[in-house]
Amino acid sequence: MQFVWQHRLWDYTPLRTSDGRRVRIIHPGTLNHDSGPDFFNASVEIDGQRWAGNIEIHVRASDWMRHGHDRDRAYDSVILHVVQVDDAQVMRPDGSVIPQVAVRCSARSAARCNMLMSGASSALPCAATIARLERVRHTEWLTALAIERLYSKSDRILDLVKFTEGDWEAATYITLSRALGFGLNAEPFEVLAKNLPLKFLNRHRDELVTMEALVFGQAGMIPSPAPDEDGYVTRLRQEYQFMARKFSLTPLPLQWKLSRTRPQNFPHRRLAILAEKIHRGFYLIGHLDDIIADLYRRREKSLMETRLYYPHIPEPETPALPSLQEIRKEFDIRLTGFWATRYTFGSSGRGATPKALSESSIDRLVINVAIPLMLARATARGDVATMRLIPELLRGFQAEDNKDVRLFASTGLDCRDAFDSQAMIQLRREYCEKNKCIYCRFGHRMLAAEIQK
Repeated sequence: MQFVWQHRLWDYTPLRTSDGRRVRIIHPGTLNHDSGPDFFNASVEIDGQRWAGNIEIHVRASDWMRHGHDRDRAYDSVILHVVQVDDAQVMRPDGSVIPQVAVRCSARSAARCNMLMSGASSALPCAATIARLERVRHTEWLTALAIERLYSKSDRILDLVKFTEGDWEAATYITLSRALGFGLNAEPFEVLAKNLPLKFLNRHRDELVTMEALVFGQAGMIPSPAPDEDGYVTRLRQEYQFMARKFSLTPLPLQWKLSRTRPQNFPHRRLAILAEKIHRGFYLIGHLDDIIADLYRRREKSLMETRLYYPHIPEPETPALPSLQEIRKEFDIRLTGFWATRYTFGSSGRGATPKALSESSIDRLVINVAIPLMLARATARGDVATMRLIPELLRGFQAEDNKDVRLFASTGLDCRDAFDSQAMIQLRREYCEKNKCIYCRFGHRMLAAEIQK
């Protein structure tokens, strides 16, 4: 009943009090999680007269007396009693009658609401509801979800900037490291990056084998000596042992996941990518800044020409979108030496090439690293024009293909690009998997349809 009232899910026929007066709800109030009336600071209009105060909810009107509210001065401020069954007249301790309305809430809809709140539901209980909804409702919720996901990533980066005491490049390094885990190994990658700071690595980046020794050694991945091991592995172990003695390093107790993972997704190769990136000079946030700055330079040049020849044309509020190809280049890394033909420390990997990442993996890094970084940077600077621009970059990428996206696509939701697929991932991870169906607009519409039957 509280959920129905809070979200205005009652039948849309005009509400009337028990004695026939018309009721208009201006504001249902704020849900109270403590003792006292159920909703504070509500505003209603009864027969044209506006009232401000609190709302009490009961299944049966007689519960007012059963709960002792007729003797409790804390309920003097109740301006409306909302019930499902109107079986009694209710009054304040001074004898004044409280207006009362009956709102329908079927046993079936109550059971469905309780099921969703407890998480005891099927994989996608709202599938039929989604299929029936108008496209505009699909679009408005997916848009909100995509923005919500993008800003949550941006907020995470801003938290990392605080963690690194304002060092944006260090925060970027941790962000990229986590993303290289591609979900399955995201946590150990982030732990490794936080315990192997970029400033320390930058002091030793001139020699690639030293960089790889530090990364693989701290990750606990350098194998034990073997009679037939490659000379590279021997040198890597020796280099790490030297660095460990010099700087009192100890391998981190990380849990790497390899089961049911394709060889190209093994963490070994992803760690080699990280070492190669640092060896070449880690300036990712600086390069992204340059890309945005170049946009503004080109925009200003275009505006100067426009003012000269077409002074009556208004200036655009934001610059054009940056070149996605320029951003992709930041993640198009080619490995050398041992890792150019290996997936692990074992025998030569069939199919392994110097090109470290596939085009789809590069796009995932742009979506999960570069775009949130640019948004976080613009947010920190108060650059509203760029903040408006960044979400549109997701429209330039193909939709991601995973089980979450396929699940929602099966209900009839259009997934045209990465903007939509990111929205679906957010919906699944933050609402479905966390049993927050009653806070989801699709779940909300499903309950509304149930209640209004």
